[in-house]
Amino acid sequence: MFRRLALLTVAFASLCAAADKTPVTVYMYSEYIDPAIPAEFEKATGYPLRIEVYEAAEDMLAKLRAGAVNQYDVVVTTDAYVTQMIKLKLVKPLDQAKIPNRKNVDPQFANPSFDRDNKFSYPYQWGTVGLIYDTTKVPAGMAPTWKWLFDAKSQLNQFVLMDEARPMLGIGLKLGGASMNSRDPKQVKAAADLLIAVKGSPKCLGFDGGVGGKNKVLAGQAIAAVCYNGDAVRAVLEKKELAYSTCEGSNIWVDVMLVTSQAPNSDGANAFINYVLDAQVAAKISNFNHYATPVAAAMPFIAADDKTNRVIYPDAATMKTLEYLEDLDKDTRLHAEAWTAVKSH
Repeated sequence: MFRRLALLTVAFASLCAAADKTPVTVYMYSEYIDPAIPAEFEKATGYPLRIEVYEAAEDMLAKLRAGAVNQYDVVVTTDAYVTQMIKLKLVKPLDQAKIPNRKNVDPQFANPSFDRDNKFSYPYQWGTVGLIYDTTKVPAGMAPTWKWLFDAKSQLNQFVLMDEARPMLGIGLKLGGASMNSRDPKQVKAAADLLIAVKGSPKCLGFDGGVGGKNKVLAGQAIAAVCYNGDAVRAVLEKKELAYSTCEGSNIWVDVMLVTSQAPNSDGANAFINYVLDAQVAAKISNFNHYATPVAAAMPFIAADDKTNRVIYPDAATMKTLEYLEDLDKDTRLHAEAWTAVKSH
């Protein structure tokens, strides 16, 4: 009897301890995680999980710099912003001992140039920026091209630009024959002027987040939109007339998980990162959002259709046309001012 009471007391104490655990708050892009994950994470770790979302990395960065860095434990953002966030002391080193699942990361995503030895980050998903379009409303037999948006003579009747500075300026730079990471003021200004001209076209429906643009095409409100490949895959599953392409070339990215410098729950933050790097959890996330997983151990659990989908896992020829966005260091201001000019016109 006493033994049974003792066991019940221990069990009750454990339940109370789990219930008392501080929630883990994650800040990430919208529609980016399987809705079942929060409950499963809490069951596995005892930490309640809260997901808050943003649509543009610039908005996320501005919010953290304004003081919200103590409101979040984990931030999921794109590789191009990591170096800047480290320099601004918005994030802090990870507790590697609490992330044993780091061994599951694909070697090509370990020790990246923007975060040597993964001191501050581990990858969440990777993918591309491209064009989602309605195949029934574009020129028949014509390969998808950025001209459908950027050439006044070839513009589609209704299209949406992405409300993200670096990818959009990067596409403008690429069309001008420059690197997406150009630090040449003349090249950056030319890209901004091109975007201003496109934005001013009566055929342009303006800027929106990747999800918002995709939704407009899905709803028939637009013929094409700049968006992320995973968003496009989900749209195509709903409407077979839609397609996606990186056209003449675009941006390849890796989104990563970082712990904020003033995280209210650092232990829970590291627990979340470790949980996401579990093979089956990583696969569950990718199977939901249809982005490529950077977790090599997850590949056996990825849906067969996704493994062979070249929108998710581009072929070698497409990979040669893609470019990673780099941290621009002192030239960040050059691109920021160009983007301000685009949005203010």
